[in-house]
Amino acid sequence: MSEGSLEAPIRHPIDWNNPDFFDVEMLDEELRRVFDICHGCRRCFNLCDSFPKLFDLIDDSETGELDSVSSDGFKPVIDACTLCDMCFMTKCPYVPPHEFNLDFPHLMLRYRAIENLNKKTSFVQNQVSQTDRNGKLAAPVAGLANWGTGITNKIIRPTLQAVAGIDKNAVLPKFHGKTFTARAKRNAPAVNADAPANGRKAVLYATCFVNYNNPDIGDAARNVLAKNGVETEVVYPRCCGMPKLEHGDIAAVAENAQEVAKELLPWVDKGYDVIALVPSCALMLKFEWPLILPDNEDIKRLSSATRDITEYVVDIAKNEGLADGLLPANGGVTVHFACHARAQNMGPKAAEMLRLLPDTDVNILERCSGHGGSWGMMKENFETGIKVGKPVARDALENQPGTVVSECPLAGLHILQGMERLQMEKGEGPIPEAAPHPIEILAKAYGF
Repeated sequence: MSEGSLEAPIRHPIDWNNPDFFDVEMLDEELRRVFDICHGCRRCFNLCDSFPKLFDLIDDSETGELDSVSSDGFKPVIDACTLCDMCFMTKCPYVPPHEFNLDFPHLMLRYRAIENLNKKTSFVQNQVSQTDRNGKLAAPVAGLANWGTGITNKIIRPTLQAVAGIDKNAVLPKFHGKTFTARAKRNAPAVNADAPANGRKAVLYATCFVNYNNPDIGDAARNVLAKNGVETEVVYPRCCGMPKLEHGDIAAVAENAQEVAKELLPWVDKGYDVIALVPSCALMLKFEWPLILPDNEDIKRLSSATRDITEYVVDIAKNEGLADGLLPANGGVTVHFACHARAQNMGPKAAEMLRLLPDTDVNILERCSGHGGSWGMMKENFETGIKVGKPVARDALENQPGTVVSECPLAGLHILQGMERLQMEKGEGPIPEAAPHPIEILAKAYGF
């Protein structure tokens, strides 16, 4: 038996169609097997809050071992997991093909799937995960919705915290009145026929966040690609299902995957590459969907055709070369390497992309922001998320860059809040007004 594996990690399909997957006693047996291994290893103590909670639970027990810990105490450990995959990707020495066969995030997902099956997922969690419905409802009244959810609203935000459990201090993403798909129908950028990459074609999977919350990311991506000779189309059938995956609704994720694939694959057949504009969604299309539907050939084809936007631009730069005209980013850029970008196992493509800018210093922060999707918005998690993300906020503040960017828009908002907290403590600054997506910096460097 080896202490860790030197081989590349292997991720097994999620066996959610097997009735044993939902067997509570079998789940408890597996939780105890994995937790006992984690207790003896403890390499993950400095990642998310799951591991400190687990180790404190065991250390404070009667024997100091897992045998004296009641299974009733496991839920806070599971609830603290954000499914970021960093323990699997960067820390755990016992992931497959090691014989211990540990996949901590997918074990947490299994627990949540059983909760979801037994209707123990909270009403608020279910409502927050309805991103398409929420976006459609908010778009016509975007100004009012943004006023009501702003942290300066001292009436609605405390009420929202009391009723829905969303922390009154957590900055929430804003909504836009005109979605990215609506913009795309009216404002197709002219394709640069003289660009080295002219002839490429790509269909942009808009993602719920870009479509409803930040269409500027989509506009920036289309402008950069058009400048580089890439013809683009914009498609958005529905959400990738990541918010539902967080709460264990695997069947809903599978349904979304099949519907999105049905819309995107005809474009693949016409020679288009598929580009996801947010790393969480790219991760779903490239990796999570094939693990949920391992026998679905359409999902496999879509996975092979999908690229993250920063990955795609770097590929153009390496193979054909970027179009001329890039200007420096004044003051330099600090890039937060988001967890779901790291989990794609493609390297820090956002930093690699921004290093293509002339005379621009690019720093990279490879730590979790602490946000974890909708997890970090909740009252019971927000302060923990700020604590987990403090090293990133501190490094970003000390770097004093012209710009802080993150491929994950929610992580960007969270980092800015962490920087603001530190500035108030130490009197340091300045704090950037926004943490844009890296593709927006490249678009600005082209003059858009």
